[in-house]
Amino acid sequence: MKGRISNKLGEIQINPDVIALYAGTTAVECFGIVGMAAVSMKDGLVKLLKRESLTHGINVDIKDNHITIDFHVIVAYGVSISAVADNLIANVKYKVEEFTGMDVDKINIYVEGVRVID
Repeated sequence: MKGRISNKLGEIQINPDVIALYAGTTAVECFGIVGMAAVSMKDGLVKLLKRESLTHGINVDIKDNHITIDFHVIVAYGVSISAVADNLIANVKYKVEEFTGMDVDKINIYVEGVRVID
């Protein structure tokens, strides 16, 4: 469902894919996040997504102008997953709320893998 914001001049509709791209771009800027992950349900393999396909690792659900975001991420080896998750949630929540004007109610983070950064 698209997000809708009404004002005196008309209505603004925001596609969930736009929010997913913005949230994904914000997420990969966070310390400790290597990238988004795509999980193959058929054989359970996890693949690191390139910047062009960030939205495949993110699911955005909008109900009554309240946003829920699911991230499938790969984190850097040796970092605190809890600290990375807290940082990701804080940054994405703030930036997406400022970008859309809608409330972010829930952010779920699924850590799909760990990678060593060179």
